[in-house]
Amino acid sequence: QVQLVESGGGLVQAGGSLSLSCAASGSIFSINDMGWYRQAPGKQRELVALITNSGTTNYGDSVKGRVAISRENAKNTVYLQMNSLKPEDTAVYYCNAGVIDRGYRIYWGQGTLVTVSS
Repeated sequence: QVQLVESGGGLVQAGGSLSLSCAASGSIFSINDMGWYRQAPGKQRELVALITNSGTTNYGDSVKGRVAISRENAKNTVYLQMNSLKPEDTAVYYCNAGVIDRGYRIYWGQGTLVTVSS
């Protein structure tokens, strides 16, 4: 079994910055893609950022230019640096990871709330 634990959410004023981290632990041989998604009240979950195990990144249109995703493969950890935050960035942020261990499975974290005040 694999657990993903996110940290770093909280309350920030518009224009501010926030960093999130997500550490995977458990039965892990390797991890392919790691990513961050978010879900605001009444909306569908959407991609924030994705990073492959070789470091290729992909960002959602609504956050391009304002966020940066990175990872430490040795620590099975993914990070999300968010800058110039807007009230519409308020959401629960979830990390996920495609884990290889006697098979392939995508795991999700429990989510961390980010609230941006105007």
